Amino acid sequence: MELIRGVHNLRDRHRGCVATIGNFDGIHLGHRAIIRQVTAKARQLGVPSAVMVFEPQPREFFAPDEAPARLMTFREKVEVLGELGVDRVLCVKFDRRFCSQSAQEFCENILIRGMGIRHLVVGDDFRFGNDRAGDFRFLQTMGEENGYTVENTHTFEWHGERVSSTRVRECLERSDFDSASVMLCRSFFMSGRVIHGQKLGRTIGVPTANLLPKRVRTPVSGVFAVEVRGLDQVQQGVANLGTRPTLGGEQVRLEVHLLDFQGDLYGQHLRVMFRHKIRDEKKFDGLEALTDAIRQDIETAKQFFAKPKAKGS
Repeated sequence: MELIRGVHNLRDRHRGCVATIGNFDGIHLGHRAIIRQVTAKARQLGVPSAVMVFEPQPREFFAPDEAPARLMTFREKVEVLGELGVDRVLCVKFDRRFCSQSAQEFCENILIRGMGIRHLVVGDDFRFGNDRAGDFRFLQTMGEENGYTVENTHTFEWHGERVSSTRVRECLERSDFDSASVMLCRSFFMSGRVIHGQKLGRTIGVPTANLLPKRVRTPVSGVFAVEVRGLDQVQQGVANLGTRPTLGGEQVRLEVHLLDFQGDLYGQHLRVMFRHKIRDEKKFDGLEALTDAIRQDIETAKQFFAKPKAKGS
């Protein structure tokens, strides 16, 4: 898969594709249905499939304090899109200059001259342009005049309700990881490279791998039973996602202790899959109380993983 960072990096060889546009946060069942439409049409036409995403996401740009917690970092999103068979990801910098374009300018500058789209898949409620004049019908009209076709997407429902990034976040907020996993087609995860921390865990016999979530706000927080990918085999563990108030921490970190594992993890890129919430993060009265709590968390995680899993889980 090819990552194109910015409209200015589009070249003549990038012209001619089947594309879709959106945030694709979480890449849930609804997003996957759209991607299947795009890749199937691309195969039919014999051209690459492309997904256009924005950084930052529009709500993060216009109202950062009110923007929802991200389900995915940009890197995680690109990785999963690649796993789903997308040929190209175009990352558009969402700034004042970009959002000042009219719908007409957006179509002409990016879709037609930049990408040379042959077919576009968008929701029938899709709106764009500084004048909000861009909608599904506008795209169809532009397509008729410029030689591309437009197809709408269909609402994807699960248990009678629309699947959306908002619905996934609501499940995560109440620690319903099973429902979130169904809508995401995988366990909710965070990933990152292991960095050096305070190394306090070593002194109490509980070494941890430290990762930065790289999100303004995380959709979950607390202590969790997790599974970790990125090593020779999947490892079980217990993770703390938060600021570590007992230790006077301020920066949000993801600290993972792998059960029954020994080895050097620095520099490794790990994917941490959240399976079960153990408790909320809290401030303890000193290191001894914190150590006792961590050891109890480890036992709780072991008990969770020892339970027989329901069929299909």
